[in-house]
Amino acid sequence: MQSKNLLLIFTRNPELGKCKTRLAATVGNETALEIYKFLLQYTVSITKNIPAVKQVYYSEEIWEKDIWNTTIFEKKLQNGANLGDRMANAFELGFKNGFEKILVIGSDMYDLDATTIENAFSELDKSDFVIGPAQDGGYYLLGMKKFNANVFKNKAWGTHTVLNDTLKNLEKYKTKLLDVRNDVDVYEDIKDISAFNSFLKK
Repeated sequence: MQSKNLLLIFTRNPELGKCKTRLAATVGNETALEIYKFLLQYTVSITKNIPAVKQVYYSEEIWEKDIWNTTIFEKKLQNGANLGDRMANAFELGFKNGFEKILVIGSDMYDLDATTIENAFSELDKSDFVIGPAQDGGYYLLGMKKFNANVFKNKAWGTHTVLNDTLKNLEKYKTKLLDVRNDVDVYEDIKDISAFNSFLKK
């Protein structure tokens, strides 16, 4: 029987000069791409065994042969003018297809693990929404059990206002906040983490 839990993984196609551009400003495009590929591999490792249907949403085009094994991950293409529209469309489609609890994560979080994702699904038994706040004022995880379009509208995506603006949309609902975690955007996010030392010593 298919799980009623759906995990959406939003990813950017790993192409030179097109991913982790803020990080690349410090370490260069080649190293930024290597780091992003490492983060993608890490995301595969922490999500592959989670008891949920898993859909990988590509930013540019679906790559048939890559690290996302099609026996584990369904492959889809992001659709919408901005990040909010693209997430909204993915959530809405998931609910239309009968899923009861849906989470979205990115694919560049080294500060995330399988237990956190599984706990987020469990929290939706008691809460309407679950959010994982990121240190930069955004969020690394968003979950819901009923579609709410407002959380995806009128946001300055990629800025420090996203989390607060989202929480304002959810004031009437029971929302569970997870631990604050750090995503990887700039050199300072990784310079003290040993897993990245090999990339930075070149």
